[in-house]
Amino acid sequence: MDPTVLRQPRRRLLGATILMLAFTLPASAQDAPAPAASTSQVTNLEAVTVSGEQPGPGLWRVSKGDHVMWVLGTLSPLPDRMQWKTNDVEQTIASSQEVLGPPSIALKPKTNFFGKLFLLPSLIGARKNPDGQKLQQVVPAPDYARWLTLKQQYIGSDRGIEEWRPIFAAVELYDKAIKRHGMTASGGVKDTVRNLAKKHNVKFVTARYTMLVEQPRDAVKTFKSSPMDDRECFGRTLDTVERDLGRITERANAWATGDIDLLRSLPMNDQREACIAAVTEAGFAKQLGFSDVKQKAEGIWMEAAEQALNANAQTFAMLPMEELLSPHGLIARLKAKGYQVEAPDGSDAEGAAPAQP
Repeated sequence: MDPTVLRQPRRRLLGATILMLAFTLPASAQDAPAPAASTSQVTNLEAVTVSGEQPGPGLWRVSKGDHVMWVLGTLSPLPDRMQWKTNDVEQTIASSQEVLGPPSIALKPKTNFFGKLFLLPSLIGARKNPDGQKLQQVVPAPDYARWLTLKQQYIGSDRGIEEWRPIFAAVELYDKAIKRHGMTASGGVKDTVRNLAKKHNVKFVTARYTMLVEQPRDAVKTFKSSPMDDRECFGRTLDTVERDLGRITERANAWATGDIDLLRSLPMNDQREACIAAVTEAGFAKQLGFSDVKQKAEGIWMEAAEQALNANAQTFAMLPMEELLSPHGLIARLKAKGYQVEAPDGSDAEGAAPAQP
């Protein structure tokens, strides 16, 4: 099979998808604060992403008896011009009875087609701050000064973004910054795996928690008028863009080249946890019951994984890389249930969380 070019158009975030926003950001912190900037991190801003044909990471092996599940760790962002050599992955998928996707969350408005159509006008201004406030009015002055510098560097003179909520402005800045550094948020890995499963007629199982929004118009209206404490998310994103793009590039390259030891050594402490908290701790999100959806999605994945391991001789699965490397991740939870776990380097462990500075 020819190597697959990992590219996919960036999806734009609109109004009600704010409830999903935090979960689309890059790899999360493992319950650790962001480390202070170091000279090496600043120097690494000039790091270059790998290109051309790359093997990607090896697969984790989870087993019980003669039933096995091979797990691919996914990562965001990834090198934009990498070609993922998928021969081994394709062979594994072709020999499997099932492919299990990563935990995911979906919002479903409880309305018909015309109701969804009439929702569109109400989504237009959902990214804006309530009461017409400008970004300068809602974030700390030092952060706004940093924002102006980074905005000019990566976005340019876009006046409209000054009306956006901090979390939306942060995501836009991050997306533009990683693109400038030769990376892409999606990488196309999940779509590639899904397409390979389809090619070989292997069942693809989606581990998705679907949240039904009973009154979608009221939900959008509530969101547009509700405050959200997303200033920390904004500040942490500025930190990431200012000083951590070198480390993020190094991490993306480690995934591409299959360097698991390097992935273990690089702390995954980007801004995602702060941005998740900004969403889940907001009053409107609590009213909608969004505070525990991540745990529910993980529970659905665990149940599906155990069912697959019991029913199938071989299963192929995907998980975010931090769920493989963290001692508190989903692979560690499977190991605690008695499943055998073997990392790509042959070690009998789910991996170790990187030491935090």
